[in-house]
Amino acid sequence: MKAILSLCLMIWASACGAQELSALARLEAGRSQIVDRGAGLELELMLSQPVPWRVRVLDDPMRLVLDFREVDWAGLAQMPVRSEQIGALRAGVFRPGWSRLVVELTQPMLVARAQMQTQGGQTRVALRLEPSTPVAFAAEAALPEPSAWALPKPVILPQPFERDAGLIKVVLDPGHGGLDPGAERDGLSEAALVLQFARDLKEVLLRDGRFAVQMTRDSDIFVPLEERISIARAAGADVFLSLHADAIAQGEAVGATVYRLAAAANDAASATLAERHDRDDLLAGVDLAQQDDLVAEVLLDMARAQTSPRTAKLSEALVAAIAAKGLAMHRHPQQEASFSVLKSADIPSLLLELGFLSSQADLARLQDSGWRQTMAEALRAGLLAWASDDLARRSLPLR
Repeated sequence: MKAILSLCLMIWASACGAQELSALARLEAGRSQIVDRGAGLELELMLSQPVPWRVRVLDDPMRLVLDFREVDWAGLAQMPVRSEQIGALRAGVFRPGWSRLVVELTQPMLVARAQMQTQGGQTRVALRLEPSTPVAFAAEAALPEPSAWALPKPVILPQPFERDAGLIKVVLDPGHGGLDPGAERDGLSEAALVLQFARDLKEVLLRDGRFAVQMTRDSDIFVPLEERISIARAAGADVFLSLHADAIAQGEAVGATVYRLAAAANDAASATLAERHDRDDLLAGVDLAQQDDLVAEVLLDMARAQTSPRTAKLSEALVAAIAAKGLAMHRHPQQEASFSVLKSADIPSLLLELGFLSSQADLARLQDSGWRQTMAEALRAGLLAWASDDLARRSLPLR
């Protein structure tokens, strides 16, 4: 069995080397494993961050298939495999934006339990397979691919905001959606809750008359993370605000939290963006298509050096406005992270955790239209305060 595994991994590595991998998550092979447990089989994958995923079985040969958007499988050969029920193991890119792990089985087994858990910055995918009959396995494998598994429809980038210097151009990004529901509790999903809030916030901002607003999604669809940034850039946004309501498996996380890009992530973000993105999608109004990576990185760093202080001020303004409304906040309301949606070099970008579904109090607040209205009004006030201060600062003469 080990010889077969080694051969499959060599073939995968050779084939994958010629493909362009732009993974969102990374497999931590040393902390992952596949082991026999009694008559069953357990698979545990530790990932660097959560990503949309799905699992099913296929026949001829019998195999377990896990699809992710998307995982860098480097180091898979070092993952401990202690099972006599696996005939082969392979992984790689199988279509744009998606990677696949295939576990061939020596006997019919069906998924008895499958879950993704996030805690303390770690993501764990855990599956339990139990023995089945050939007939039952074949029936499960023959099921048609669910419609939700289809490739996401290409995102239609919005038209740029109308040129009006008097309007604050905001792009709201309700997190998750479609095949990625985000956190879930009591039959409710993060994707649905933050979409409802985004709609409420958009209405509050538009009624004010001083904002132009667009959303990365206005229905239950899946929008890839990097396309969310592209939407904001295509629209010519002044502010990009990603909305979430995560769940923490353990701990006492309660209340709103505002995240901005971690300073340590800046250099890595510039290098990665320069290497991976279409050059005309890196900086609004700047053509980097003919520049090499070094020049592109320098220009990105220069843009980020101007944007980062503005983003910090935006974070401070939103936190102050939320606190002024007496709304619940995390004990550390301002934090830094390297979330993909925060890596735009030229648009002040924040991720707002409205609350945590793991908190019953936060879950109740998210369902309360009165609370949503108050939070939306707080964000409106914070955006206005920031825009006024930002305009004054950018009007100061250079020294």
